[in-house]
Amino acid sequence: MNEGRLAKCVAVLGTGSDVGKSVAVAALCRLLSDAGLRVAPFKAQNMSNNSWVTYDGGEMGRAQVVQAQAARVEPHVDMNPVLLKPNTDLGAQVVLHGRVLGDREASDYWKDTEALAGEAAASLRRLRERFDVIVIEGAGSCAELNLRDRDFVNFRTAHAADAAVILIGDIDRGGVFAQIIGTLAILPEGDRARVKAFLVNRFRGDARLFDDGLQILEKRTGLPSLGLIPMYRDIDIDAEDALPLDAVLDPPEGPRSGRVNVAVLCL
Repeated sequence: MNEGRLAKCVAVLGTGSDVGKSVAVAALCRLLSDAGLRVAPFKAQNMSNNSWVTYDGGEMGRAQVVQAQAARVEPHVDMNPVLLKPNTDLGAQVVLHGRVLGDREASDYWKDTEALAGEAAASLRRLRERFDVIVIEGAGSCAELNLRDRDFVNFRTAHAADAAVILIGDIDRGGVFAQIIGTLAILPEGDRARVKAFLVNRFRGDARLFDDGLQILEKRTGLPSLGLIPMYRDIDIDAEDALPLDAVLDPPEGPRSGRVNVAVLCL
């Protein structure tokens, strides 16, 4: 327990989906744990059929399980209080605090997210009472303007937790300048002020070749760079929304004799 003090929070929000938020959160969890702090991950809502079952039978997103392992703590459903498991093109099973709440059509779900937002906030509060630092993961792009009034995963959580925000972009897919500068440009002033630094993920080659790129980003955004995460092939965190294309098109290793090799067609 924190003897009445709530844990400090940092949030990793992204310029889009699959830009490296989960990996960055896992890395921060391990770094903070190595520093002797009691740390836990948190993501208010996941959308994935790749769920994990905890020791007490609750379901949660697998990314938060990996992050909890990085933090050297037991995974708990408070780390991912809301899990949406798509079961039709327009609907999903809603899992709340690890237990099935029921099926919802997307149109009905997005009409009223306040109850779930309140449950997620309660989970975050409980974690903040137990740990020294909470590392929050956002979802998708943190600047989806049409979803702002219903999005309780990104800046709403960051504001409620008084969290410093790290914005992460993915250089491997191209357009990282537009990703980072563009995201910051369309954020409301209050959200923009909460972003304290940026991070560039999946850089291939000699990092020194992008020194001028980081300087340009720092000058254009007025924010410090936390550097580059090099391209990696040995960090396996299950994708939340879908199978990443690079897992199929650019696998970490080729076929091996003595194994069953399965080919998956990308249609």
